[in-house]
Amino acid sequence: MVLLITADILTIFSVLQGALYTRKNILPHFGTFPEFPPIDFMFFWWIFPVWLFFLAYEGLYAKRFSFWDEVKMLWKVVLFSTLATFAILYLSKSGEQVSRTVLVLTGIIAVPVLPVIRTNAKKLLIYTGLLNSKVLVLGAGKTGELILNALRRDRNLGLNVVGFLDDDPVKIGERIGGIKIHAGVDKVQKYIGRCGIESVVIAMPGYEKKKFVSLVNKLQHKARNIILIPDLFGITVLGTNLLHFFQDQAIGLEVKNNLARPLNILIKKLFDLISSCILLLLLAIPMIIIAAVIRATSAGPAIFSQIRIGRNDRPFKCYKFRTMYNDAEERLNALLENSSEARSEWDHRWKLSNDPRITKIGRFLRETSLDELPQIFNVLKGDMSLVGPRPVTRQEIDEYYKDQAKLCFGVPPGVTGLWQVSGRSNTAYDYRVTLDSWYVRNWNLWLDIVILFKTVSVVIKKEGAV
Repeated sequence: MVLLITADILTIFSVLQGALYTRKNILPHFGTFPEFPPIDFMFFWWIFPVWLFFLAYEGLYAKRFSFWDEVKMLWKVVLFSTLATFAILYLSKSGEQVSRTVLVLTGIIAVPVLPVIRTNAKKLLIYTGLLNSKVLVLGAGKTGELILNALRRDRNLGLNVVGFLDDDPVKIGERIGGIKIHAGVDKVQKYIGRCGIESVVIAMPGYEKKKFVSLVNKLQHKARNIILIPDLFGITVLGTNLLHFFQDQAIGLEVKNNLARPLNILIKKLFDLISSCILLLLLAIPMIIIAAVIRATSAGPAIFSQIRIGRNDRPFKCYKFRTMYNDAEERLNALLENSSEARSEWDHRWKLSNDPRITKIGRFLRETSLDELPQIFNVLKGDMSLVGPRPVTRQEIDEYYKDQAKLCFGVPPGVTGLWQVSGRSNTAYDYRVTLDSWYVRNWNLWLDIVILFKTVSVVIKKEGAV
């Protein structure tokens, strides 16, 4: 923890130095600013305890967060720390002595810099073993394997699975992801003492209730953390609250329908509107260039529309840059009639890895997802959202979504979504439906922000692109 605090202090120091340099040497070139007083850097010493207080208050020295949860917490710290510094100036009546521009710049620069430096510092500490926590998983079934994959996927947690325990004699001695399965769940306390286990994950959904409760109570004061994986897969995760019924020694899960609340719907619409306007301003010239190239390289309009099903079963015209030849359907039918392999791929995914309908520039646009940029106009019209379920046809709804259709399309479809950041064309259609329904049930604004960031990464890497 001391190393992490040191890294945070150095980061705040760097951010503050950047803010001072920008105020002294850059901003005066862009406007009229009063002359910056010749104050020493140590004049701002009081900023450091303010920032460190909020870092500690948000649990960033005591808890382990997944990558995106940590980014969210760090952004909260930036906001609260900036507001707190202004409050201190106001209460101490020393606003005239301190450059408020420097404080604002400190917050602005910290938004990208603090998460980047801190998460990479944690990566280094985890890699060297200084922030690693040894984890023992009880249960070597599908749930145990799922937990192993989840912990390996998010290294920011610093939870390193070193072994499995199971009572099934058939599994003893085998390995899951290279991790050996050992005998005897009842021997867990022995392993905790001998191997320096800090965290125990109980991943045995079918375990007998009395034994389960007894096991948890025994381990509570033996390991630093116990993680329980209940047999509740598929329910809402984000925004689910834990309720305590102390007198009855019971707990409950409060599952909320976030998108049923008018305020959340308004927030999502405002987020879409503001973000789309900003994107349109930034991308207007690239979109004009793309349209000109499409017109110059193949016959037909630059933008075309297809009928898709929107919110509450309402059809709308979905805009895209044209990526196919004018005789696209004839080319497709000819291929499907002559190739059983292509027919099988089409029936399974409704897409082809080598689609004869796509133009050369169209293939590039699809690989980079630039063909979907005109959907910004759909967002501004209110037909779509920046993030949401994939816009689909009536035939796809009837064939694949079925009883999930009402849930998935109770919200506007999205320009991007969980499908696009989860393998895209590498995923089967049934999994796409699962992702869409999971998104709707788990929606919150932070989820939209995370998906947008991940979309940029996926597009740059061309992961799962057609």
